[in-house]
Amino acid sequence: MSHPLHLSRREFIAMTAASLAVQGLGAGVARAMTPRDPLELSAAQAVAAMQRGDLKAEDYAGLLLARCEAGKHLNAFISLDPARVLEAARAADRRRAARAFLGPLHGLPIPVKDSVNTRDLPTTSGTPALRTFRPEDDAPVVRALRGAGAIVLGKTNLHELSFGWTSTNLAYGTVKNPYDPARIPGGSSGGTAVAVATRMAPLGVAEDTCGSIRVPAAMSGITGFRPTTFRYTPRGVMPLTAVYDTVGPHARTVADLALFDSAITGDFNPLRSVSLKGARLGISRAHYFTDLDPEVERVTDAALKKLREAGAVLVEADVPDLTRLVDAANFPIIQNETVAMITRYLEEFETGVTFDQLLAAASEDAKRDLGLFALPGAKFRAPKEVYEAARDVHRPALQQAFRTYFCGHGVAAIVYPTTLVPATPIGQDQEVEINGKKVPFYVAVSRNIAPGSCAGIPGLVLPAGLTSAGLPVGVELDGPAGTDRELLALGLAVERVLGSLPAPRV
Repeated sequence: MSHPLHLSRREFIAMTAASLAVQGLGAGVARAMTPRDPLELSAAQAVAAMQRGDLKAEDYAGLLLARCEAGKHLNAFISLDPARVLEAARAADRRRAARAFLGPLHGLPIPVKDSVNTRDLPTTSGTPALRTFRPEDDAPVVRALRGAGAIVLGKTNLHELSFGWTSTNLAYGTVKNPYDPARIPGGSSGGTAVAVATRMAPLGVAEDTCGSIRVPAAMSGITGFRPTTFRYTPRGVMPLTAVYDTVGPHARTVADLALFDSAITGDFNPLRSVSLKGARLGISRAHYFTDLDPEVERVTDAALKKLREAGAVLVEADVPDLTRLVDAANFPIIQNETVAMITRYLEEFETGVTFDQLLAAASEDAKRDLGLFALPGAKFRAPKEVYEAARDVHRPALQQAFRTYFCGHGVAAIVYPTTLVPATPIGQDQEVEINGKKVPFYVAVSRNIAPGSCAGIPGLVLPAGLTSAGLPVGVELDGPAGTDRELLALGLAVERVLGSLPAPRV
């Protein structure tokens, strides 16, 4: 597949038109749909307005920056340089005034998770030892976004080293859930999720090893997309494993996730129209639906009822042996690859920091978790032979189990609640109580998302509703490997049925 940076001007113009067509935005429609408040624009709407000249890139960037300032108590950003953003926006306006070629992300400020390399802002990975590290070049995914006309808005806060699900960062401050600042936004890409949910930007860059895109999307009330592993290159991103890591987008609409996918892959073919009538969705209850928080169960059941009433066929069938395969494959791989992968990154990108120096300067909770799960000899790190079996036997068996399931039952995707619980109070990161039963925190947030990560299949999170306490609940659609565009098309249809959540107050 050709990359947009390597296309001719004519081809790229055609792809730009195609990308807007994907979003269903003809010029007249986009103009009529433009909200009075530009902060409510989707990414596609904002780009269309800036391309037409109805909205100046500088004015739009200024509004987003003002929103970032108003929401700074949520601690979504580690690095933010308003002067640089405004100058880039003015440059975008000059290009339009000169009738130069405008890319499919023209003038769009995009927040980037601070584990993704950027040439003009530090890449800290949320850890003290990398506070001043400035990579020589952008990660390829950032380079592609800039080539499509985007502007890096800033670097977003995260769980330190992406090694956790809370985004409670002791070095750079705790990221707070915009629906209840006393609660976590999910992690590790919590800062990007909060920025998108609070209208600091309509589209952002996140990253996922084992739920780091999907958990914060679910807990912060937005959409998130984990692509098939290796659909987007993970180069230039602080890694944890060689086989799970992937960059992916956060947005408030599925259409904007598709726009991101097009900008990265160069695939601007319109998403095919999908009707939910007759669409087959798998329900694998044994793994995904047990021990749910009552409010998560209620909101999920209501969402499934809406899908059924819209004509979807819910196929009750369990993925055989799923829990055993995930338990055998998932964490042993992460535990055994993390130190080697971080060490390789530190050396490859000439950070000037060794792993030992990074560990010595890390926050106490990061030291604790690495010491328990990832360092050589760690109490809970799987032995070498268990890791090798996970990598060479159990993970391939899990991938085959999903292939057999999708093919055998003719389902387009599996649907399930993303997490067992809604956002938990900040500091409650060891265990939670569900129906009077104590459940390890990591199980509550990772049990349902782990199979997709481990198998490398695409996953799409959509907001399903709010709990009685006003906290978001997300549902996830996982599809067969390589069906990313088909899953996004299905997501558009599901989104039309489930709707969106009210914006949080900032």
